[in-house]
Amino acid sequence: MMKELNPLLHSQLRLAIMSILMNVEEADFVYLKEKTESTAGNLSVQLDKLSSAGYISIDKTFIGKKPRTTCRVTGLGRKAFEEYVDALKEYLNL
Repeated sequence: MMKELNPLLHSQLRLAIMSILMNVEEADFVYLKEKTESTAGNLSVQLDKLSSAGYISIDKTFIGKKPRTTCRVTGLGRKAFEEYVDALKEYLNL
């Protein structure tokens, strides 16, 4: 029987966010917004979903008066992403 694809990661934007975060130590909101070409509102909602699942940690700080939101993948997120990729490989018979 085929493994089920994780519905949380099987969304285009959430998968893009996780793919970026898997390859960097951390990424800020502006960087993720540029890389994923998403709107601030949509990106914010998807980051919240990933954060609620424990897949990413979000750190909000201020640089002067400017807010800065930084995201990084957690151990749980890394494991979920790797399992998702393995399941995908199974589907594709790789």
